[in-house]
Amino acid sequence: MRIIRLSEERFHTQIGWLNSRHTFSFGHHFDPRWRGFGNLLVLNDDTVAPGAGFGTHPHRDMEIVSYVVDGALEHRDSMGTGSVIRRGDVQRMSAGTGVMHSEYNHSKDATVRFLQLWFPPTERGIEPGYEQKAISLQERRGQLRVLASQTGEAGSVTIHSDARLLGTLLARGESVTHQVQAGRGAWIHVVQGKAMVDGEALGEGDALAIRDEARAVTIEGAGGDDDPLAEVLVFDVL
Repeated sequence: MRIIRLSEERFHTQIGWLNSRHTFSFGHHFDPRWRGFGNLLVLNDDTVAPGAGFGTHPHRDMEIVSYVVDGALEHRDSMGTGSVIRRGDVQRMSAGTGVMHSEYNHSKDATVRFLQLWFPPTERGIEPGYEQKAISLQERRGQLRVLASQTGEAGSVTIHSDARLLGTLLARGESVTHQVQAGRGAWIHVVQGKAMVDGEALGEGDALAIRDEARAVTIEGAGGDDDPLAEVLVFDVL
């Protein structure tokens, strides 16, 4: 099975301080055709105005990963964690038995753009936890770098879910290959720039997914000389 989800087809929330694109059903946006992809349940692309953000709110039994695209995101939670997440950082919060947290734009004069990613835990009722790692952009140039995984492989953040998040940055003509395993799926999301994914020309916010096909998928940078590098995330999920 092969799926293409174009950027303009995503759900849209605009409430003044927040401009958000939802790849899957979220909040008051619901479509039974888009209830996640395997155990990737939420992929929100959020842009938050200076000084604004999400006030303190609860979560439980969810693995939440934040991936900053531009700017700086300030995080505080009921576990006593306070941090600023910047470009290149990957943050994981395990909600487990319950946690309260807030997320605000750390800057008073520039927007922050980040991806909010939700995965169901393999076990409910675990102790809440937090992890944040800086994984340099250079480590992603021309190769797929593991950013989050169930085992913490290659120094990635550890998520309590049977999923892997990989990232790459590709100049025009550079390519990487992801092997889709039997019984798993791959959701390939273009964060910014232009890429050829499995022969399809995709731009910022577009995605291509493969399921029930054990085969290799090629991702190639397709920007011009003045275009940014293609920044692409691969979700390897059940």
